[in-house]
Amino acid sequence: MKAARDCYQCLRRLVYQAAELATSDAPLRAKAIEEGLRIIEHNFSYNEMTITIATKIHRAVQEITGNPDPYRGIKDEEIRISRELCQGLTPAQDFKSLLQLSVLGNSMDYFRGADSIKRELGRPVKFAIDDSNRFAGKLSPGAHVLYLADNTGEVFFDLPLIKWIEQKAEVTYVVKESPVADDITLDDLKRTGLDGELRKVITTGTATPGVVLALASEEFKKELESAELVLAKGMGYYEALSELPGKGKILFCLIAKCKPVADSLQVPLNSYVAMLY
Repeated sequence: MKAARDCYQCLRRLVYQAAELATSDAPLRAKAIEEGLRIIEHNFSYNEMTITIATKIHRAVQEITGNPDPYRGIKDEEIRISRELCQGLTPAQDFKSLLQLSVLGNSMDYFRGADSIKRELGRPVKFAIDDSNRFAGKLSPGAHVLYLADNTGEVFFDLPLIKWIEQKAEVTYVVKESPVADDITLDDLKRTGLDGELRKVITTGTATPGVVLALASEEFKKELESAELVLAKGMGYYEALSELPGKGKILFCLIAKCKPVADSLQVPLNSYVAMLY
């Protein structure tokens, strides 16, 4: 998915957000903002994916401020809230119900408090696009499922679904190599204490929202190509992987949190989506 007109202002907001989180040093923050805005001016194009530009912004902010993980506090809070919310949850043990729980985890996003997330958890999930049964029907013994994780707190919501899939197929959980926004990394996974619950974990080899395949590791690209099925969480992976030819093996599981993504999917803003591509 290429950039839309609304993406320009969204990227500008990202610059200020990342710089604000990265440092309290006013001159350093101003320098990071100046460079972030310069990156947008030089790179924004309707022929470019926004995640490619966002990657450059995050990298610049980290380098200028000397803070390798500006969203550390946000991620720690996501872990705390998610652990609390998922304690005692007993979802129905079928694919669709567990997918609905997993996509609720996608509401874990910057600066959302526990009360807001609890209200979201209390609402029934209705997919505006629902290919969940088609995806579940493709699961078979020996099949390899690549599970692309999104935000740090979501692993608590993902785990019940992963355990269910593992009864039918092999699952590889994919996180980021190093920090970018609040996306989950190997270090974050260890902080959750759930790393031992997952049979196989790899990284994209990158620090990019979603994945910029030109920067991804050979290991990840081989796993993506060889996997029979891919479950991709969040808008970043939708933006990236929807640029590839559709082969009917990727299930995009997300909340359409912005208008360009909602328009691309032809669903109302903030819709839940489980779309096979």
